[in-house]
Amino acid sequence: MSDEVQPSGETSESGEVADGTPSLYERWRAVRDRELTIAVLTLVGVLLAPFVLVTLPEQLGIPRGYVWYRSLVTLTLIWAIFAIGYDLILGFTGLLSFGHAMFWGTAAYAAGIFSANVTGSPIAMILVGTTTAVLLAWVIGWISLRRGGIYFAILTLAFGQMIYYIALSPLGWLTGGENGFNAVEVDPLLGFLDLGAGVALVPDAIIETWMYVLVGAATVLAVVVGNRILNSPYGAVLRAIRENEQRAEFVGLNVWRYKLMAFVLSGAFAGVAGSLYVIQRSFVPIENTLNWTVSGDIVVITVLGGVGSLFGPIFGAGLYMYVANIVSGMEAIGPFWHLILGLVFIAVVVLMPNGIWGGVEWVRDRVGRSLGGDDR
Repeated sequence: MSDEVQPSGETSESGEVADGTPSLYERWRAVRDRELTIAVLTLVGVLLAPFVLVTLPEQLGIPRGYVWYRSLVTLTLIWAIFAIGYDLILGFTGLLSFGHAMFWGTAAYAAGIFSANVTGSPIAMILVGTTTAVLLAWVIGWISLRRGGIYFAILTLAFGQMIYYIALSPLGWLTGGENGFNAVEVDPLLGFLDLGAGVALVPDAIIETWMYVLVGAATVLAVVVGNRILNSPYGAVLRAIRENEQRAEFVGLNVWRYKLMAFVLSGAFAGVAGSLYVIQRSFVPIENTLNWTVSGDIVVITVLGGVGSLFGPIFGAGLYMYVANIVSGMEAIGPFWHLILGLVFIAVVVLMPNGIWGGVEWVRDRVGRSLGGDDR
């Protein structure tokens, strides 16, 4: 039997070149899932987003009606944080909640009311809003998770609507009722950094205000924390529960406790996002915070981006925000933006069952194979 030698420079099935040196793709695979790599990539994406989505299209002469604007980029990152937390229970634990608006909304109201009566420190507002959302998630989860499947989904929807109507009428004297809470007071970040002011020594094309710095830092932290959770033994248990809850119980896991903690963690992400939302807007509109449609929006965003992926919710938030805020303002098709969103949703589900991020991974794998990698 003769020994065959590969020509110099060709790659083997393992992704190594003939002399045993790993290919470029294999070297990238070795580092791409590291926490530091994910943090750096997220940071780069946050820094480049305003330039790619706002400045560059304007320089290319694209009409303003089709181009993103700065506050929309910031709003998209806020919704992305919300979606990353929601994907912890939908994509990684298999729990479908139709009431997640209650955590986003209660955090926004808690942060807003706290700012008007105690202090408008952005950090303090985030802490108060997040703590409120966590406590509420613990109570709602403790009750709702005693049922599964559609019963759990309906219970969360019912609790969400209860909180919505309580804020609308019985507590209207505190929340502002249908007019929302408009007494929000936002102080400078750390006591001396005006959130609306520019950042010294940094080009406006990259970072325009300290508000974007705050939201961008929260986004990077959310991705890092989400990655740490999902790649820990705790994350492995959540995936096991999603795949087969009964088997997870048979091996001795307290499934209910793990699901409750996942629900609480998801509420914490929603609390951070809701607090940032009220800081950015300096107003708490009840229809955009506690209404059941917000819970529907976050489900759509998560599915569009890719259920069970870390970066998918960011892409899903971007697509949804563009349609809801840019396409809806176009003269000819603006009134039909809900129809357009529905068609986009159908197209993504049919053509990319794993969402936008699933499509990105498909392209990445094809490019990787062309560079000498494999699909392992």
